[in-house]
Amino acid sequence: MAPPTTPSNRPKWLADGLAGLIVYLVALPLCLGVAQASKATLPEGAVNVPVVAGILAGIIGGIVIGFLSGSHTSVSGPAAGLTAVVAAEVMVLGSFNTFLAALMLAGLIQICMGLLRAGVLVAYVPASVISGLLAAIGVILILKQTPHLLGHDNDAEGEMSFFQPDEKNTFSELIEALADLWKVISTGNLDEFELGASVIGVVSLVVLFSWDRIKRLKKSFVPSALIVVVMGVILSEVFRTFGHHWLIGGKHLVNMPVAKSLDEMKSFLNFPNFGMLASTAVVASAIKIAIVASLETLLNLEAVDKIDPRQRRSPASRELLAQGIGNALAGLVGGIPVTSVIVRSSANIHAGAASKNSSILHGVLLLLSLLVLAPMLNRIPLSCLAAILVYTGFKLANPKLLKEMWKAGWSQFFPFISTVIAIVFTDLLLGVVIGLGVSMAFMILSNFRTPLVKTVENHLGVNVTRIQIGNQMSFLNKSRLSKAMLAVPIGGHLLLDATNAGHIDADLISLIKEFRSGDAVLNNVRVSLQGFDGRYGLDDQIYYPEFSTKEVQRLLTPQDVLDVMMDGHQRFQDGQSIRRNQSRAVQSTAAGQHPLAVILTCIDSRTPVEILFDGGIGDFFVVRIAGNISGPKVLGSMEYATLVAGAKLILVLGHTSCGAVTAAVDMLRLNSSIKDNAGCANLDAIVTDIQTSAKSVLPNNFMDSQTPATTEQVNEVAADNVARVVRVIQTESPTLRELVQSGQLMVVGAMYDVSSGKLMLLPKN
Repeated sequence: MAPPTTPSNRPKWLADGLAGLIVYLVALPLCLGVAQASKATLPEGAVNVPVVAGILAGIIGGIVIGFLSGSHTSVSGPAAGLTAVVAAEVMVLGSFNTFLAALMLAGLIQICMGLLRAGVLVAYVPASVISGLLAAIGVILILKQTPHLLGHDNDAEGEMSFFQPDEKNTFSELIEALADLWKVISTGNLDEFELGASVIGVVSLVVLFSWDRIKRLKKSFVPSALIVVVMGVILSEVFRTFGHHWLIGGKHLVNMPVAKSLDEMKSFLNFPNFGMLASTAVVASAIKIAIVASLETLLNLEAVDKIDPRQRRSPASRELLAQGIGNALAGLVGGIPVTSVIVRSSANIHAGAASKNSSILHGVLLLLSLLVLAPMLNRIPLSCLAAILVYTGFKLANPKLLKEMWKAGWSQFFPFISTVIAIVFTDLLLGVVIGLGVSMAFMILSNFRTPLVKTVENHLGVNVTRIQIGNQMSFLNKSRLSKAMLAVPIGGHLLLDATNAGHIDADLISLIKEFRSGDAVLNNVRVSLQGFDGRYGLDDQIYYPEFSTKEVQRLLTPQDVLDVMMDGHQRFQDGQSIRRNQSRAVQSTAAGQHPLAVILTCIDSRTPVEILFDGGIGDFFVVRIAGNISGPKVLGSMEYATLVAGAKLILVLGHTSCGAVTAAVDMLRLNSSIKDNAGCANLDAIVTDIQTSAKSVLPNNFMDSQTPATTEQVNEVAADNVARVVRVIQTESPTLRELVQSGQLMVVGAMYDVSSGKLMLLPKN
């Protein structure tokens, strides 16, 4: 998901101040709503959860956790996802005060989790699931807040579950609100419709969406959400004068508890039943609350970091520690559980917060609300706050995200969309678990489909079937491995490569051992092992030639050697170079060398021949000289390599964009020497040699031209130079010429393209 853009021209203090104010306005009804939702899920007659407990949790989440947290953007408070847990545990424990004891103990458990660095667990949640979580919260906000936006406030603002306490669900509530709107449009009957609240909600939404599309407004110091709230209050007061259908009643306004005296303020506080701390039921509840709250926090924190415009990473274990202290304090004073919350955090980010000061400020404002601001706040229509949440939902569930995940392929899209659907229809934790399950299913399926990579490699003239064993091999792969081994030709070579294997099931080890002693013997298949290193009772053994030996050199013809080298180059191009045990090659070649070929190439750093031909230690003699030219010393080296050391092939390897060739062509055009132009006195002999080819390739009027040679002309000279050197080797060395004539040696030329990595053999003379 692309991070949101925020005005960059605001000073940090102003950005945090405005963001804190916006988050506060969003959090206020949600704090009350979450507490109301927790209360609503209790059976009639059971102990209620005080509405003010949500405000207390919001204050602690903002001030205490905001101060202790290492996150710059996360905002904590009472979480909608914990309403069912709160209601269930209050019912089990029998009183809210006993529940507070469990909450305090849960906070202590979270503190221990933070000290034990349990935050690392979030690193194992796939990005597709986190993206699904963000999109799901966005969808839920749109679905849940649209009825509130239209003045349909039958449910608490913080109620986010699909199945509602009033036996309705998210869709039926939305359909009912839209049906009421349609009834008004079609009949004009306003008797059961909150016209004033609806107008404020719709106008607020239009303002929010329009604000970002007007460049001057988007860059202004004033955030659109603040304008919407102020406008909502003004319109509400204006509509009050209209009366009747326009009047916005108390049910559709913020309903903050008002304390008329100090004693009433003290009554907001509730204290835990310390005598029940050792109770088994309290301990069990504490563990459940700690686990659920910690998981929600870690998931939300990861999601919030994902949409942070500055892409800052929050310390997860420190967050658990901060949350633990916050929940322990909430248990002490009468709050409900707090977690990091995406709704508040995303509103914080979209409002342009620069640091965690915005979270702390929102907590301070919640505290002031409880003490002195309640009468003023109770004039804010819920519909304008719902518009802010709907707008936030559109930001989170951006259609571009759906398109991005679709383009990423099924392995990303399916876990993403599964997480979205599961969270919308269940809750955050269960939805994430389902998303994780789908993601793991794709991983297992992928491993099941491609746990084995089968290739046929030419190792110094011997075809070897390599079966690369995957990271995790279970009994599900037994049939595929058996078929792959049985497909090796009679008399062939098989290499089982476990270099990347993390775990191989015992069933597969038994299968390998049975094949080696059974079918491999019957079909004369030599089975080599690599990467087992004594694991599973299997030692590494190689039965095909890994490097050139005297016997290999004797059996190969010059054409065979060329084929081996071109096969190696193809592996280089395909990115499938052979994994070699270089230490074994060093030990085996220490007593002598039996190279297959001599390669005369340029000193250019872009032509590492052992890599280009996927060769090993002892496979090639390499002669490097600028411009890959010949001369008595070069010929002497080649005569030794072929006549004495037994090499079967001489390859002259030129390359495109050659500096020596370019210099030779430039000096020819300028009728100058390299010594005069670059001060390299000893390069003149090389340049002069290459100019022989330049004179035969370039146009007759080239020396009179004022224009430097083109890249194509330089490369053409380089190719001609290679072909000329191939002829020179055979004409100026009788020894090499006789070996060629007798069929014991082949001299060929090739050009390597430094741009594409491809090598092309030149036609034989």
